[in-house]
Amino acid sequence: MLSYKTLTMPVIAISVSIFITACTDPTNGPAQTVSAIQQAHSQILTVYKNASCGCCGMWATNMDTNGFKTISVNRDNLTGFKASKGIEPRYQSCHTALSREGFVFEGHVPAKFIKQFLEEKPEGAIGLSVPGMPVGSPGMEQGDQFVPYKVVLLKADGSVSDYAEVNSLKEQYQ
Repeated sequence: MLSYKTLTMPVIAISVSIFITACTDPTNGPAQTVSAIQQAHSQILTVYKNASCGCCGMWATNMDTNGFKTISVNRDNLTGFKASKGIEPRYQSCHTALSREGFVFEGHVPAKFIKQFLEEKPEGAIGLSVPGMPVGSPGMEQGDQFVPYKVVLLKADGSVSDYAEVNSLKEQYQ
């Protein structure tokens, strides 16, 4: 009779062999392999925005440089879409990003707070919002200009609470 170890050891050996080959194959190159591994582990955000909105593209670029992979989807009328995701008008901004799990990130939410939220996954929460378009927030940079703002926790029952307060340019990136 074959044991569990007898059956699994060849599978493990083959898997290790494939991994070593992929990492040492000169046609793959180590940089390509590391990049592929990082991309597989990065969180994907689908960004719904208006095609003519430049700050939305700048926010997506900021997310891409901070560990996310963004996919942009242009839509002409976002109001109904935002409402369908549970985002009340007073918490809306110019774009809405959705995670693979369906969490919403409305407006110019800094990457560090999205990462924190996705690690914590607060019970009853649907996502985060930075209402409006605060000057100095990611995607809304204008030199050294900055207006303090709050990151709001959106809850499934329609209620909200403060998630974070950003009082300086540095705070949104540290």
